[in-house]
Amino acid sequence: MSSRSTLLFVMLICADALISSPTLHAEQIQLPDGRIFLPPPPADSSHAQAADIQAYEKSRILKNSNRWQLAQNDADLRPEHIIDDFSCAVGFRILPNEVPTLVSVLSIIEKPLEQRISEEKENWQRKRPFVGKNQSICTPDANKLSASFSYPSGHTTWGWLVASILSSALPDRSTYIMQRGRVFGESRIVCGVHWKSDVQAGYMNGGAMFAALQEQPWFAEKMKNIRKELQEARLKAMPLNNATCSIEHEAAKETF
Repeated sequence: MSSRSTLLFVMLICADALISSPTLHAEQIQLPDGRIFLPPPPADSSHAQAADIQAYEKSRILKNSNRWQLAQNDADLRPEHIIDDFSCAVGFRILPNEVPTLVSVLSIIEKPLEQRISEEKENWQRKRPFVGKNQSICTPDANKLSASFSYPSGHTTWGWLVASILSSALPDRSTYIMQRGRVFGESRIVCGVHWKSDVQAGYMNGGAMFAALQEQPWFAEKMKNIRKELQEARLKAMPLNNATCSIEHEAAKETF
């Protein structure tokens, strides 16, 4: 084989590798910067801070209740777990093996999104509500959480982003999906690990993340597959856990 033929052969192999590889680099995922668009957390002695304290204190009586248990469940951010959390809201059981594209998308954006949230938290360095208090939280990692900051809520950002993706894919269920997204965020108040305003900022953060992702070609292409997979899963109509759905329904009536 001539040197020219060899070079052409190598170029064809490389081109094929580039075309077939689905790898997406973190720098290709554009996420808005909450350090600029989010409002700062409430100042000490402000009315907003007083509302935060009131919500925290009110939620302490929920320990060991059904709402507390739901908050414990909502603390798990694994992609396969968080999508199942929205099963009652979409009206059918969402199984990870039936929505591989959705699981893949959440895995792809996990690190870039967590990095952005870490930057935002480091910017404001707000202490979590349970720090310095002898009160229970709904997760076992109190020491780890004590060493991290509170504003904005990363769990709420994630929950609202997932709710937005599902709502876009299943618009006829959007009312219930976004309601579950709200409850998911409020679980962080129930847990005692976030202030009310942290959660409110998380809703804004998640909405902004989704808005930015929608216009990125790679994400738009993935959304087509997500819609298709969810519609196919809906036809199979896996049964729901009625007890869980009832707890979520009651949780939506709470105010903080």
